[in-house]
Amino acid sequence: MRTPILLDRASSAPLHRQIYDQWRQGILTGRFRCAERVPSTRELSAALEVSRSTVTQAYDQLIAEGYLESSTGSGTFVCRELPDALLRPNHKHAPGAEQAPAIQLSRYAAGLNNDFDPTPPTPGFIRFTQWRPDLSLFPISVWRKLVMRRLRSVTAELFDYSDESAGYRPLRDEIAAYVSRSRAVRCTAEQVVVVSGSAQGLDLCARLLLEPGDELAIENPGYPGAHRTFSTYGARLRPARVDENGIVIGDLGKKARLVYVTPSHQYPTGVAMSLTRRLELIEWSRRNNAVIIEDDYDSEYRYSGPPLPSLQGLAEGGAVIYIGTFSKVMFPSLRIGYVIAPEGLTARLRRAKWLADRHGPFPEQAALADFIAEGHLERHIRRMRRIYGERRSALVESLDRYLGDRVQIRGDAAGMHVLVRFPGGIERIAEKAAAARVQIISSRGCYLTDPACDEFILGFSSTGERTIREGIRRLGEAIR
Repeated sequence: MRTPILLDRASSAPLHRQIYDQWRQGILTGRFRCAERVPSTRELSAALEVSRSTVTQAYDQLIAEGYLESSTGSGTFVCRELPDALLRPNHKHAPGAEQAPAIQLSRYAAGLNNDFDPTPPTPGFIRFTQWRPDLSLFPISVWRKLVMRRLRSVTAELFDYSDESAGYRPLRDEIAAYVSRSRAVRCTAEQVVVVSGSAQGLDLCARLLLEPGDELAIENPGYPGAHRTFSTYGARLRPARVDENGIVIGDLGKKARLVYVTPSHQYPTGVAMSLTRRLELIEWSRRNNAVIIEDDYDSEYRYSGPPLPSLQGLAEGGAVIYIGTFSKVMFPSLRIGYVIAPEGLTARLRRAKWLADRHGPFPEQAALADFIAEGHLERHIRRMRRIYGERRSALVESLDRYLGDRVQIRGDAAGMHVLVRFPGGIERIAEKAAAARVQIISSRGCYLTDPACDEFILGFSSTGERTIREGIRRLGEAIR
């Protein structure tokens, strides 16, 4: 018997798989026609000099998938209707219809015109374009132990759907206690909603509090992520200047329904809002029936003087929504943040969270609750506060040594970045930095109005002191 199947006995593919693949390919390409009889398993096994069970295994798979059909007493045939044919559209291509019709977008989608990719790293360059945690210093062994302990517990509540859209209750207890002792926030666990990072917290606030056309006051310069979030929901952004005391109250107007601020370490200027300005902002919000969104993204890192109390704690029941995150103090991929809302808003915030993603992963939330309760979080923060403070000092000292009064540093000794004004304009400085193999980024994207022509954001938290000094030395020589 002549066989249409050729076997490669030197191939790593099993013989039954080779038989299956060649029959299937032959059927799909029309080599074997529909309703055509195929050799019996006995005939094909003899022709190929393989065991009958090898051929039977291939035939069984082809029959199961709808390529062959067996008829008792008649034999085995190629199916008249192949499974792959069912996946093809049953209409012919319309002449001239080369392009799909345009999809009508919502106002939200229409505003999503640009990707939000960070500045990509350039190989061989010293980078000042990132202000994330130094992941090499995170106590990963402790975290791994806590996660594995939770996974081994096999507790049903950690792996099933949950009615707790606000997050794992023990974690909310720990967060409420943590922000109370570290930031003087006044809240109960019932007011805490665990979210997938502070970005989701901002998104939920926008959904709950904004209608298209509503006015929202926002720092200028300020956090570009907040600009994009609020504007895509149709808000009219009202830029408010930032001076050495924080957001300028006189720029807020009287029509804004919300005001978004980063008072502990203003992004990007690094200014900490003074106590007097905080009280003025709270009074403005009460007078104008406006809500304050307080984004406290890296308040844990303050290197001189005691931390100022949160706006939420000063407001004594006022309309302040407090947003925090563990991305800056632990590691970014954890994606766990929290929103602390006034009591009258909490129930709706929980419902909005449920609609957005039901609830976050509970095993990680349970491990994080243990990480806080056992003191690992605050121990890690104390260590990193010292290290980041030393790195900031190295950056400031190097700027003074290599550039002196040519540069101006804005902001307080806090956070994970500094804002620096260089002489000569953004394009000129960027060119000189690139020539010196140093990567920096301007503050241009933080402005809603005409940007400053000489400002750059320098991150230092994930870069060692020696590298910081070398990078600024190169930059200083290039600028001089």
